[in-house]
Amino acid sequence: MTIISRPFSPGDLVAGHLALNLVNTVTARNTAAPRDWLDGYPRLLEWAKLANVAEDKVLTLLGKQAANSAHDATLALARLKQFREALHTAYAALISGKRVPQTALDGIGEAWCEVHSRIRLEYSDNRVAARVSIERSGLDLIRDSVAGCAIELLQSLPADRARVCRGEACGWLFIDSSKGGQRVWCDMAVCGNAAKTRRHQKNAQHRPHTK
Repeated sequence: MTIISRPFSPGDLVAGHLALNLVNTVTARNTAAPRDWLDGYPRLLEWAKLANVAEDKVLTLLGKQAANSAHDATLALARLKQFREALHTAYAALISGKRVPQTALDGIGEAWCEVHSRIRLEYSDNRVAARVSIERSGLDLIRDSVAGCAIELLQSLPADRARVCRGEACGWLFIDSSKGGQRVWCDMAVCGNAAKTRRHQKNAQHRPHTK
């Protein structure tokens, strides 16, 4: 896997679920050379801000912690990536109707055990919620914040709506929320149009020339 430096934009969050958007921080998974866009902890914070993983003030504090302890930030990013890759393995298997490897489930389970030990039940607005905090999770907060919904999705992935993008050098995962349920591209404006362009060029090459 090649790590590249590339800023995130709203168009990168097309999966329809936070956990799948995290998985999609790697692109070209359907090639021999996947590209990882998380080139450092600051980039992870950029993604987390765009994905509304945590409040801005929390992300600012994480940025300060990362700057003060680059080694710890590197380790936290590595743990998040391990979790991300285990999630991809599990989701991709479920989408394709294959057995999910136990090694992937064990990796997810280990991360979940860590997260679970940091969760605190809190009462607010007439309801009780399970929350993580920067005080308990530290630089792992982003991974910890995604973990709960990621595991819920593993248990309730809509098999008839979960897809792998057919785009060339893509392979992103997404949930098709379209009315007709026929979506095959992560984003029609990107992979869909690119496929149309390639098809048009191929047809033009085989079209007989006339004077």
